[in-house]
Amino acid sequence: MKNIHLFGFCILALLCTCSISYGQDALDEISQVRMGAAKVIITPEHPVPMSGYASRTEPYTGVHDQLFATALYFRSSENSLLLITADVIGYSRQFIDETREKIFARIGIAPENIMITAVHNHGGPVTKAYEQDVPESVEIYVKDLQEKFISLSVQASESPVPVRMGTGQGYCELNINRRAEFADGGIWLGRASDKPCDHEVNIVRFDDFNDRTLAVLINWPCHATTSGPGNTQITGDWPGAASRYFNSQAGDEVVVAITAGASGDINPIYGPGNDFNEIEAVGYHVGKTAWKTYSQITTLPLGSLEAINTSLVLPGKKQGEDHFPQEEYEIGPDVEIDLSTFRIGHVVLAGVSGELMHEIGGKIKKQSPYTNTIIMTHCNGSSGYICTDKAFTEGGYEVKVTRLMPGAEMPLTSQVLQMINKL
Repeated sequence: MKNIHLFGFCILALLCTCSISYGQDALDEISQVRMGAAKVIITPEHPVPMSGYASRTEPYTGVHDQLFATALYFRSSENSLLLITADVIGYSRQFIDETREKIFARIGIAPENIMITAVHNHGGPVTKAYEQDVPESVEIYVKDLQEKFISLSVQASESPVPVRMGTGQGYCELNINRRAEFADGGIWLGRASDKPCDHEVNIVRFDDFNDRTLAVLINWPCHATTSGPGNTQITGDWPGAASRYFNSQAGDEVVVAITAGASGDINPIYGPGNDFNEIEAVGYHVGKTAWKTYSQITTLPLGSLEAINTSLVLPGKKQGEDHFPQEEYEIGPDVEIDLSTFRIGHVVLAGVSGELMHEIGGKIKKQSPYTNTIIMTHCNGSSGYICTDKAFTEGGYEVKVTRLMPGAEMPLTSQVLQMINKL
């Protein structure tokens, strides 16, 4: 293990590259879009159980690094949009619906124009995304989290300023396809270097008209599972480490919003474990790639905002018996998947309330009419794994636990692309 660990660190510097694309608005256009950004600490103030691994049932034993939430608010003469990100594992549909309605009551933004995302952090607290029977400490934390999201939204919306935006794409190979073939011939959680993986790091930079950066959006397709079940300290995992690195270069006043791309079948190359050096290594290189890309981005004025939100109800199944392909699946409750799309100038954000396999996300990006299409998972709910049809013929952890019957890939892809084409 030590030799592997040392070898991994030796190749880190070889794994990241970047390229840049720019906005389409004219340089002399007066921006029609204003923006506000804010962030807040959301670390539990009292010990609560940690989420992400069933074997961890006791409250956390300490805080290694703080958890944060961010809000990016956009307003034009015709529309308003709000994107919330947070270093947690996910949210229940009830939490999303209540929070959107309360934000609407405070700042008047339509609930369907609000995206509430999670980085799917496995080093954070239980948020009732997957659990119902929780101790009172969790109920208190979830209520406090909701209040912080509301206050954060108010803060971001109070004094928006004219904004310029630019985009860039980096490349970082600190993630890997996790659907590995084991000695029994079955597929399980591992490191499948022979299988495809999406390494793209998407960066969106937002500057005011005094060339001051207000915020950056960083999107990378990877589970936040460098921290494993043996860790009992609160941590933001690689997203937290990536944010810290970026702020160390850009300044703490820049709001760094991180979202998870289509990564239902992608893990970090390190972990799950209890080594914070590995967590920092993954986050460092994601942050370094983001910083290098950001530094080459030119920002231009924004002209318009659009949003479409809908849901898709698909046939459900019960959890499988093992990780091998099944001839048939036991019918379960239908599954509702929330789908949200924002167009901010020439950038499209496509939000899905589940753990989308990367090949589905890749199809959406490839077929989208917008070059800058960013997939964001764990957005507005927790619908579970959304697998490719091919995965069902192979089996594996994702296929075993998904709540969806085979056949979800095509209708979901089609629905998201229809929404994007209407923006």
